[in-house]
Amino acid sequence: MTPQPPTLALSSMTVRRLRQQRAAISLPAPPPGEDGFLVEVQMKALPMQRLWRDGQLIDEGPWPIRAISIRDLRSSWRADYPEGRDAIAFRIPFTGLRDFAEAAGRPEFTSLSAPHGTPDAALHGLAQALLPALKQPEEASRLFLDQMGCAVLAHLVQRYGGVRFPAPRKGGLAPWQEARATELLAARLTGQVSLDELAEACALSRSYFGKAFKISFGKTPLRWLTEYRIAHARDLLRSPMPISEVALACGFADQSHLTRVFSGIMGEAPGTWRKSCTATPRTRPAETGTLGTAQPNALP
Repeated sequence: MTPQPPTLALSSMTVRRLRQQRAAISLPAPPPGEDGFLVEVQMKALPMQRLWRDGQLIDEGPWPIRAISIRDLRSSWRADYPEGRDAIAFRIPFTGLRDFAEAAGRPEFTSLSAPHGTPDAALHGLAQALLPALKQPEEASRLFLDQMGCAVLAHLVQRYGGVRFPAPRKGGLAPWQEARATELLAARLTGQVSLDELAEACALSRSYFGKAFKISFGKTPLRWLTEYRIAHARDLLRSPMPISEVALACGFADQSHLTRVFSGIMGEAPGTWRKSCTATPRTRPAETGTLGTAQPNALP
């Protein structure tokens, strides 16, 4: 039996290095239903790869070095690397991403997404910095691992989660104004709030506040509140609460309104999203394959 590669525990995630010199034996894929993400970054170029989601081929072809793949673990994934691979895999629960975003004052975070094969030099650099620790995990500094975990989370939620942590810029909101504006928006989850009210709370004119908010957050106050409501809806959809009640609890006019907005942001209807999170994992029979043959590989 091939020994499992060492695993590192970073802030809210685990990290492994996945190396194969040639196509490996096909193994059963992990069951769907986990609310989280697997983020892989390629340490070497892939001459060929194939990727399946829920049994459907969604990507095929070469990937360059530094290419990433973000996989929603509520789905079932299979991958085929006919000529082997060398990748660093970050396995991150959604709660870890959400808690990080909320602690940073960005509770509107909803999900991660990116085209498979997107080059990412920054994540590749972070992965390279972890290689010595992956080789000798028992000698890795806890402080170093925690700092690296925070750096990975900050990069992912900002670049692929639509969340912005801007450097201080002329024309943006001051930290206290950002906190006051988002506090007021969050407090009106099920009600109405006007631009005038937000501007007054931040001691700014209406026109200046609108421009400053967009500089700070990269989106309008309305968009921020909409994404925050969807993030709250995700939490409630994990409970048995009827979708019609979830809609009202999150400030939507009715279930149809929630469905339209949720589908636009998350890419699927609330009912479909709920089923994928609450589906009972199925036991899959083991499969067999032959070394050196192009076979679909299970995700780590």
